[in-house]
Amino acid sequence: MENVVGLLKVRVLRGVNLVSRDSSGSDPYLMVTMGDQKLKTSVKKSNVNPEWNEDLTLSVAEPVDPIKLEVFDKDTFTRDDKMGEAEFSIQPLLDVVKMNLEDMPDGCLMSSVLPSTQNCLAVESPIIWKNGILTQDVILRLRNVESGEIELQLQWVNIPKFP
Repeated sequence: MENVVGLLKVRVLRGVNLVSRDSSGSDPYLMVTMGDQKLKTSVKKSNVNPEWNEDLTLSVAEPVDPIKLEVFDKDTFTRDDKMGEAEFSIQPLLDVVKMNLEDMPDGCLMSSVLPSTQNCLAVESPIIWKNGILTQDVILRLRNVESGEIELQLQWVNIPKFP
């Protein structure tokens, strides 16, 4: 049994400037994978700038797997078209989780992840302690596609310890 250390709430906010795969645009949805967990958002009809605002929850175990995102265009009669993918690590977030956060001031910037060749970040990704909750805002640039970004907000959820 893997050692589950907490839950990660992934709020899928929106897609920006996604590629058009059909004459009517695209009907995008997002597949979020971490290890053997797979979750997906709803399909947004004919929209290359979809607003999802949906929460997906993953259980996090150590060692931590990277999170993979894949965007697809929902097709009725053929296989869904790929609209790009991205991958990122939540290790920086997990490192902050292990710190003693109780005494931290509200709104404190705990850490920041910079875009690099190791991740798909479009911009710097701040990890903030606010209202007793650790959050990370993430904007990912999609790979293997002409254009597109996905905006997420990650939120750490501690699992209560039982005696």
